[in-house]
Amino acid sequence: MQTIKKTVAEKILAAVHEVAAEAELTAEEIAAMLEYPPDADMGDLAFPCFRLSKTLRRSPVQIAASLCERVNGGCIEKVEAVGGYLNLTIANSYLGSVVVPEILEKGDRYGAQTFGVGKRVVLDYSSPNVAKPFHIGHLGTTVIGHALRRLHEFAGYSCYGINYLGDWGTQFGKLIVAYRLWGSREMVEKEGIDKLVELYVKINNAIKGDPENGVPANQELADASRAEFRKLEEGDEENLELWRWFVQISLAEYEKTYRQLGIEFDSYKGESFYTDKMPAQIQKLRDLDMLKLDDGASIVDLSDYNMPPCLILKRDGSTLYPTRDIAAAVYRKENYHFDKMIYVTSAQQCLHFAQWFKVVELMGYPWYNELVHVPYGTVSLNGAKLATRTGNVVLLRDLFDLAIEKVKGIMQEKNPDLENSEEIAEAVGVGAIVFYYLTNNRMKDINFVMEEALSFDGNTGPYVQYTYARACSLLSRGGSAVGGETKVTCEEEATLVKLLCRFGERVCAAIADYEPSYITRYILEIASAFNRFYHNCPILSAEDEETRRSRLNLTAAVKVVLGNAFDLICLKKTEKV
Repeated sequence: MQTIKKTVAEKILAAVHEVAAEAELTAEEIAAMLEYPPDADMGDLAFPCFRLSKTLRRSPVQIAASLCERVNGGCIEKVEAVGGYLNLTIANSYLGSVVVPEILEKGDRYGAQTFGVGKRVVLDYSSPNVAKPFHIGHLGTTVIGHALRRLHEFAGYSCYGINYLGDWGTQFGKLIVAYRLWGSREMVEKEGIDKLVELYVKINNAIKGDPENGVPANQELADASRAEFRKLEEGDEENLELWRWFVQISLAEYEKTYRQLGIEFDSYKGESFYTDKMPAQIQKLRDLDMLKLDDGASIVDLSDYNMPPCLILKRDGSTLYPTRDIAAAVYRKENYHFDKMIYVTSAQQCLHFAQWFKVVELMGYPWYNELVHVPYGTVSLNGAKLATRTGNVVLLRDLFDLAIEKVKGIMQEKNPDLENSEEIAEAVGVGAIVFYYLTNNRMKDINFVMEEALSFDGNTGPYVQYTYARACSLLSRGGSAVGGETKVTCEEEATLVKLLCRFGERVCAAIADYEPSYITRYILEIASAFNRFYHNCPILSAEDEETRRSRLNLTAAVKVVLGNAFDLICLKKTEKV
């Protein structure tokens, strides 16, 4: 619709200049003013004439009537002046002769934008804590973050994805102590991250004790854990070797999940990487006289900005998350030269980001306004908030396995001889989970209901992947029939093409609002419109070869747009299901 809007805007501009040559408007301004009518019977586009009233010294109704006589032909089939609006209907001949060929010609670049060319975006997302497995609470940052990367790349940006691993902190002192007390290399090599989690839980429980049952807290273990982490910070090689091993084991586990999602990162620089970069930023804060002492801790007072103080150093002089985040942002600006730095984390961290973003601004860094926090809502499981301590957690690998097994069962029933069935089952099973999550507005709290997520009916991932496979099957059976003229002759065809040409606008909106669900919902609209077309308009059995070829062209256009949209939300394209 971006191309259509541009063409319509140029026609309206020419008509405006006929009515009033002195009117200072551009085609770009007019295109931005075009609206979609609330009812399809009112046309495909509407131009509000109210803004022109002052310039032309006429009422909007008079202006609409004057323009109506002058705006016609070409891509416009019908024009009506209604209550100060110019309602325009796009000609079916234009949809068939211009829009469908454009989609087929541009292929995997259809819908792509150019406003990001020459600019760089750095994205910080996923970022699990080392020695802990993925659970569905990690799904949001991972799939929203990667969808935003794909969207920005589709708009021409150079993107750099960072997995900012939680690989530093006192928990590693605990893990080192637990490993030496109760673990062994053979045991951890065999059981991997699950053994690390078991050891971590065991030492935490031992430190806390169980006062209700007469088991006291173990201060000795707590002190030993702090001592081991201090040794780690001081560069003790034995502890560093263990720490590197724990990180390596964790990454091997995470890579399995990333492979299933089709996600790769450019950097795995975690919190530990920035330990030697914080002192310079702390000194800068001191030099700027921004650090204040509060009960022994060093803070930046943000009361003038209606925020609590930003804690930079604890009373014992150790650093905190804001300290690391500031150091990381400075490093990334100096080394990656970003035009935009996007952080995808839970909405529970909104205050944290607002605080340290403000500190960066007060430190005089001119790029403070290039920092963007993209929050998302919480995930609950059947109404209960996820919390490791209650055990109410579903590991992502288990959820994926469950979905894949269910797909295998359905495929075995419907198509037992399907080639590459294992690969397809994984694509559809994992896709079901990802699509379920991304269908929701990112700020909405999600109640993760297994039965809904894994349902293969309704507005689900398997439904849209099956729709894509249906288009592929039609084209395969149609042989080399695609090509030549496309004629849009019925409502189902016109509705489908008009929807297809809105793809570029949806991409722009998704980037502007950092909202992948715009693409997911658009995919559902396309799938619904295509399936109506499929059921109501014979394709392979069309009444004549010209209609058959035309409808196969339209099917090919659907495949292009659906495939491009799938790529933007980490949904794999399945040519057979």
